[in-house]
Amino acid sequence: MPRKIVYKAEVEFLQILDESGQLDAELAEGTLTDGEVKSLYQKMVICRAFDEAAFRLQRSGRMGTYPQNKGQEATSLAAAKALRKGVDYIVSFYRDNAAMILHGLPMHYVLLHWMGDERGNAIPADLSMSSLCVAIGTQTLHAVGIAWAFKLRKEDRAVLCFLGDGATSTGDFHEAMNLAAVQKVPCVFCCVNNQWAISTPRSLQTASETFAQKALAYGMPTIQVDGNDVFAVYKAHRDALARARSGQGPSFIEALTYRLGDHTTADDARRYRRPEDLAAALARDPLVRTRKYLESKGLWNDQDETHMQEHASQIVHDVVKVALEIEKPAVADLFDYAFAELPPDLLRQKQTLRTDSIGQDPGQAGLRPPKEREIGATVADVRISPLAASQIESLTRQGKA
Repeated sequence: MPRKIVYKAEVEFLQILDESGQLDAELAEGTLTDGEVKSLYQKMVICRAFDEAAFRLQRSGRMGTYPQNKGQEATSLAAAKALRKGVDYIVSFYRDNAAMILHGLPMHYVLLHWMGDERGNAIPADLSMSSLCVAIGTQTLHAVGIAWAFKLRKEDRAVLCFLGDGATSTGDFHEAMNLAAVQKVPCVFCCVNNQWAISTPRSLQTASETFAQKALAYGMPTIQVDGNDVFAVYKAHRDALARARSGQGPSFIEALTYRLGDHTTADDARRYRRPEDLAAALARDPLVRTRKYLESKGLWNDQDETHMQEHASQIVHDVVKVALEIEKPAVADLFDYAFAELPPDLLRQKQTLRTDSIGQDPGQAGLRPPKEREIGATVADVRISPLAASQIESLTRQGKA
């Protein structure tokens, strides 16, 4: 048999707005208007201020562990910008605040989530998004399931699934990719490659030159984009979503960015990250790049920046106030929003507010009056184990009890 090449492939990299704020006008044609870029930048500023406020809440003991979004705002916002609000669906992981807020999620819901208040996960019914997913990679399966439902119902809707580079090392991710491609579901996977999976660098996360090429194994179109470039991110997602809605199946987009903060507030990146790498990443900050572009077009200046920072601070102040002053949830909320009708075991838990069997049935042995706990009482009365009862009865017959 003669030898032949049965498969060849390449992965394209897309950048439209470079680090100095210079735009490739030809590639940018038909993407974002200057007004839309300005709006996205304003939302970036607000999300950055929100992120810093959340960090301070954790440090002051008013909130649990928090993962900062700092440095990834362009990817989240520009990708979500390509969606149709209320129609297409967002399935997020835990660093996608900006995308969810852009599509209508009240900002204080994010704070409630990290404060351990389940009301932060009660996404309003009119919003097309899932709650924040902390378990690594599991949301990819959810996204495929939702997209498959859209296809089966013949609904003109698509799903945008965010995931981190670390999620590509999970089995859930590969199962989701395979099923999505085989069933040609309308789902776009956005892999936010921020270079770190907690303290594991990209170089130890995969032997592949890119994360984008992993999609090739599943017969899925893929592209790598500059994740700090709002134009490139928007264009890639707009095109992939159009493909998904037309019935051509899923796509994969690797967005190159950088996690400017620690993995979470429980982490200290100084222990494993070189200062010079962070300094280089700060120079590529998506806020800095987008502002440079707006300034070059005469659409932004120092006065605008001052006003925007003040506006963002006020918004975040009000959001934090709402989260901190919200009334405490009722204990019954633990039970009332899980089932249409509570199963008997959960109903007992709700009535007694106890999960242990003794707490749910105070009539058990050890809790009855002393007289009822005498040796002569029946097994049913004292509710002890059959083995213990037989031993007691044996000792009684022998006169040893």
